[in-house]
Amino acid sequence: MPEDRPPYPPFTQETALQKVQAAEDAWNTRDPRRVASAYTPDSMWRNRDRFVAGREEIVAFLTRKWERERDYALRKSLWGFHGNRIAVRFQYEWHDAEGQWWRSYGNELWEFDARGLMRRREASINDVAITGAERRIHGPRPLSEHGVDIPLR
Repeated sequence: MPEDRPPYPPFTQETALQKVQAAEDAWNTRDPRRVASAYTPDSMWRNRDRFVAGREEIVAFLTRKWERERDYALRKSLWGFHGNRIAVRFQYEWHDAEGQWWRSYGNELWEFDARGLMRRREASINDVAITGAERRIHGPRPLSEHGVDIPLR
């Protein structure tokens, strides 16, 4: 796995957008090892009420997450950036073992090292029950929709 992850900070509008789309694409693979490779070996996370440290804990966390959150599909939008930090908002949809669909809304704060690896991630997330008919995120984002903002509702 490469230990550099361009683009590198300090971010511009263009490179921040690239970083956000790359993160969305990776998370939509639902491959915990691929996702974890974008973080420093000692990366620190806060995800909801959980604290995670290092790549192996990230892999374990994501493995459990995607066992529980079935048919997970994510959209991220750039909220802001400065230097080596990026703020994003996101939504993802998934269903539980009983078939209930959920839309999860959240905000993330990211901090990167000089090699473009994320060393800190803080995520605040809320879940809203939806019906199957209310779904609007069906798998990874098509290329034609890259850069399109996500609606609030």
